[in-house]
Amino acid sequence: MHERLPVLLAALWWGSLTTLGALVVPLLFAYLPMPAMAGNMAARLFAAQTWVSVVCGLLLMVISRPKGDVAQYPWARAAMLFILGGMLLAVLVQFGVAPRIEARQNLRLWHSAGSVMFGLQWLCALMVASAPRAARHCLA
Repeated sequence: MHERLPVLLAALWWGSLTTLGALVVPLLFAYLPMPAMAGNMAARLFAAQTWVSVVCGLLLMVISRPKGDVAQYPWARAAMLFILGGMLLAVLVQFGVAPRIEARQNLRLWHSAGSVMFGLQWLCALMVASAPRAARHCLA
């Protein structure tokens, strides 16, 4: 189970980003009667996603080292930059970009920046999800 835990955490992270960005938020805007309602609900969902990203990233960092060992697992060496990058992007979107969107400051700029950062976080999570498998192939 310990070998599968990093893959499961990364899959949860990546899957939640994918579901939110590709399915849930577009459905909010398609089916709620007013765009403002959809935007408010999307903001709450993105805030929850931030915490999913941070918790998954922290758990991945905690399990990245064998007990009593200084060295990281091979998958962790391959993934650590992406774990940290994804967590940083999540926090930046939540506390840097989202408040500006909610305040309706230069919406085009901040919505575009948030979308790009969300996409980069998605890529980071995907790279983390593929790191354990890639590390196994390198060792074989």
